[in-house]
Amino acid sequence: MASAPAQQPTLTVEQARVVLTEVIQAFSVPENAARMEEARESACNDMGKMLQLVLPVATQIQQEVIKAYGFNNEGEGEIKCANMQTQPNAVISTAAFCLSGVLKFARLVKMYETQDPEIAAMSLKLKSLLLPPLSTPPIGSGIPTS
Repeated sequence: MASAPAQQPTLTVEQARVVLTEVIQAFSVPENAARMEEARESACNDMGKMLQLVLPVATQIQQEVIKAYGFNNEGEGEIKCANMQTQPNAVISTAAFCLSGVLKFARLVKMYETQDPEIAAMSLKLKSLLLPPLSTPPIGSGIPTS
């Protein structure tokens, strides 16, 4: 018997707020915070290494929360997620399977950002947890003019 295709998960604005709150809180759990810190330290603010080391950890933390709301990885995603952890130099395209549930959730959040300021603020907070702070040189410290 063939199984029906998986339905795209949907959330109301209120449900999206709840899930975003849970995702943000998941990054504060001591075990997850330690995993993220270790990955960030190993990446040394190098964007390529951030993608290899921090992104898979962040994706895993988010996926642990959002899977309860129907945002699941498809196919071999879970195996490929595990491989990204043990083989960080693996082809980055395997991360696409790992990210499928997280990307579906991100698209839904993006849709609600324009409708709900609370979701927009929470989305910004989540992004700040994932991305390293950008260091820009102070104004006037560029190339001296003569």
